[in-house]
Formats: sequence, structure tokens, C-alpha cells
Amino acid sequence: MLNTRTDAPSASANSYQLALQQLTDSALPTGAFAHSLGFETYIERGLVHDEASFGVWLAAFVGQQLSYSDGLAIRFLYEGVPVAQLDSLLTAQLLPRQLREASIKMGTRLLEIGSEVFPSPELKAYRELVTPGRAAGHQPLAFAVVARSLGVPLTEALAAYLFAAVTSLTQNAVRAIPLGQNAGQRLLRNASDDVAAAVGRIARLAPDDFGAVSPGLEISQMRHERQRARMFMS
Repeated sequence: MLNTRTDAPSASANSYQLALQQLTDSALPTGAFAHSLGFETYIERGLVHDEASFGVWLAAFVGQQLSYSDGLAIRFLYEGVPVAQLDSLLTAQLLPRQLREASIKMGTRLLEIGSEVFPSPELKAYRELVTPGRAAGHQPLAFAVVARSLGVPLTEALAAYLFAAVTSLTQNAVRAIPLGQNAGQRLLRNASDDVAAAVGRIARLAPDDFGAVSPGLEISQMRHERQRARMFMS
């Protein structure tokens, strides 16, 4: 006979796990498939052309952009910094126009999906700022609001967000370079170590570190806007 008293605490403790998997699934229709977030510029210049070179770019992106921008914004929201303040900071910090628009487009879509699938007072409040234009609606903040309302611990939320971004970018690289499917899986396995290191790094960063992104990444993201031929929106 099933011991319901023994099983119940375990089910309660993991109540957010399936929701988190849905929230970070590559099938979630936020439009991530349409964005390279700058790596297409490196492809056009011949700097990213195979599995190894994309792995170098991906590690740099995780260690810089995802750590000092998105990841740190998620941590600050969990620590109680008002979402409107973080939204304004992200808008100012994301200097490349395409990257800023990508964050807003995917964030707005995530707010719409979240309001139907993972409703919460916190998500409603953020969306009520975004709808009339008092906030932009950035992707990492929309994710953080949903994750926190689901009871996802900060460390797990960060790891899930970073790895979801890595997965999306790798899938896009498989199409764009192109790479084989097995190469994509090797890249994801290697990137998991970079994600783990980034989660630890984000925990140690100070407020003054916010937005300290490599100029090389930002310049490539700016150049993409004027690239002659493009597969991606950013």
C-alpha cells in the first residue's frame, strides 16, 4: 500500500519542478529561435565557423552577458530590488538596440504566457507596469517574477535560466553555422560547466558590477543591425 504520509513531503518540496521545466522548455513560444544575440556577426566575420569556435563564443557569452546582465538582474529581484527599478536599469544597460528589443520582445511574450499559465499577483503587477509603457518588460525579469512566485530557489532559477539560454543559442547555431545535432549535444554538455561557474560568480557580484559586459560582444551585437545578410533578428 502506498504510504501517502511519506510521499507527500517529497511531492510538496518538488512542486515547482515541472513548472520550471515548462518555463524553460525550448518549445515555449517566446521567439528565442529568431535571435542569435550577436553570434551571427561572428559567423559573418569567419570567427565562429565550427563546434570549437562556437563553444568559445558561448562560454564568453555565459561568463559575460548572461552573468553580469541577465543573471545579476534575476538575483537582485530575488533579493527584493523593485522590478520597476531593475527594468529601467536593464533598458539603460542593454546598449545594442537589437539586443534591447530582443529582451523586450521575449519578455513581453513570457509575461503574456505567464499570466495565463503561471498567474500570480507579482506577475500581474509587473504586467500592469509594462502594458501602459511604464516599464519595458525584459525577459530575465519576467522569468524571475514567475520563478520566484512558483517558489523556485534562486540558485535553481539562475541555473535553469542560463541553461535555457544556452540551449536556445546552441539550437540556433546548429542551424546557422551549420553543426550536426550530436555537436549541439556536446556543446550543451560542455556549457553546463560554464553555467555552474556563472551561477557561483553571480552570487559574488556587487551592484557596481551590473552591466560590465565585454565591449567586443556589444560591438558585434551593434554590427548585426547593418549586416548584409541575416538569418536572425539580433
